[in-house]
Amino acid sequence: MARKKAGKPALRSSVATGGPERAPARALLYADGLCPEEVGRKPLVGLASSFSDLIPGHTQMRRLERAIEKGVHAGGGISMTFGIPGVCDGIAMGHRGMHYSLVTREIIADAVECVAEAHRLDALVLLTNCDKITPGMLMAAARLDIPCIAITAGPMMSGRRRGRRTNLVADTFEAVGKWRAGEIDEIELGCLELEACPTAGACQGLYTANTMACVTEALGLSLAGCAACPVVVSDKDRIAYRSGQKIVELVLKGLTARRFMTAAAFDNAISVDMALGGSTNTCLHIPAIAREAGIVIPLERFDEISRKVPKITDLLPSGRHYMEDLYWAGGIPAVFKRLKKVLKDCPTVTGRSVHAIARNAEVLDENVILPMEKPYSREGGIAVLKGNLVPDGAVIKQTALPEKARSFTGPARCFDSEEEAMAAIMARKVKAGDFVVIRYEGPKGGPGMREMLSPTSAITGMGLSETTALVTDGRFSGGTRGPCIGHASPEAMSGGPLALVRNGDVIEFDLERRKLELRVSVAELKRRRANWKPPQPKVKTGCLARYARLVTSANTGAVLSID
Repeated sequence: MARKKAGKPALRSSVATGGPERAPARALLYADGLCPEEVGRKPLVGLASSFSDLIPGHTQMRRLERAIEKGVHAGGGISMTFGIPGVCDGIAMGHRGMHYSLVTREIIADAVECVAEAHRLDALVLLTNCDKITPGMLMAAARLDIPCIAITAGPMMSGRRRGRRTNLVADTFEAVGKWRAGEIDEIELGCLELEACPTAGACQGLYTANTMACVTEALGLSLAGCAACPVVVSDKDRIAYRSGQKIVELVLKGLTARRFMTAAAFDNAISVDMALGGSTNTCLHIPAIAREAGIVIPLERFDEISRKVPKITDLLPSGRHYMEDLYWAGGIPAVFKRLKKVLKDCPTVTGRSVHAIARNAEVLDENVILPMEKPYSREGGIAVLKGNLVPDGAVIKQTALPEKARSFTGPARCFDSEEEAMAAIMARKVKAGDFVVIRYEGPKGGPGMREMLSPTSAITGMGLSETTALVTDGRFSGGTRGPCIGHASPEAMSGGPLALVRNGDVIEFDLERRKLELRVSVAELKRRRANWKPPQPKVKTGCLARYARLVTSANTGAVLSID
């Protein structure tokens, strides 16, 4: 085995590469093209890349892989790329494919763990971007607790149509509802399809992909400025190169992922999420990531922080600014500067603390990132609801609510699947005043807890977003807006109260009181429960069936449990 220099930590990879008995392993690495003067002497850095021709947020990753490799080698390490699967939620939406999206989060975490442990990699650079891929990568980082840096590839640029900027959700998903309502014709719909997504990258607003990128930077796991930088901007190549250099430095200093992924850092991540008005999916992903680091984050923590941290940006889907605007305004470092008094001074992989990054940052556009004292709203983006309909909680993006929809009472219109609801909406059977219930779409019941972007976007496109409400044990895309309540827990498949609702039952939602109540007597609910039987599982084979048997409730992060 090669001698180690004094003061440097022993390489993890030496278990696989050191000593005469490891000659076969070294021979295989030489077959990869490595040199004897490298193996056992330089850190073996795994580049976990989720490159894919299927996902626009990932098609540019080959370019970024090269920049990372250059950085790793410049830093004195060996870069070894391996592939990680991914699903594009926008393409999977509205059909059977969406059952698989959340499931991939666990598969990704397992895949990264398997490769890193089997090859005893010294460190990981996690090249990621989209909805379940980023949290899956971060779960693996926390689980493995080896040196890790994440690079989120970045958002796409806005499109243009008739002098206005366009984006995926408003100009395709919601445009379908406008077409159905007769506001636009098929020619205009076709033109919007071509203009909505003009470049590679994650969808242009603060949907789940970009929200998780911001969370990653707030956790301290990516370099400053990474989250908001568009994938097509050359600054992203420099971030990738420097990340490659930095990961070798982390190995030599013995700084592993959990050094940064602390309880205080998770509070910072939630605070940034609330200040930006991010996707409700973070209520699933942040607790799941924290759990891998041995930290418990109850759902109520989101509400506690949201009540203290105001929303200081106005980003899509409910606002007018795009992720590119946040980038030009200074990105997450500028958000740190605004939030400095509520953020904890945690270390980051940059080598600088959160407060140090905040001190050196500059807010370059005062209209995009407001001061805490003059926010867009006095509370953060997400509220947690409780009540007899959701005793374990439900979530709503409160900053995407019109003022008149902050409370809503109406008769239930019940659907046992997304497809049933979508058919009724498109047939105009959902009317103003209805409280739409979409159930058996939770983690177990779905299975896979599908996003309900198609029905919510159709409702918005048909002009009903302020006059109807919706509750589901499924979840929402970051693109959902209006009085849409998700993650209803316990879910219907587990016997949650949502399963007992009948058409015509009155449901009351009150944001100020954080309440979601079913106006049905205790005695009647007891009678209904005695007669209720869970439906047969929708899927009985394959990974979805295994997932349904092992997955926990949404309020715990929809993680897999072997207990």
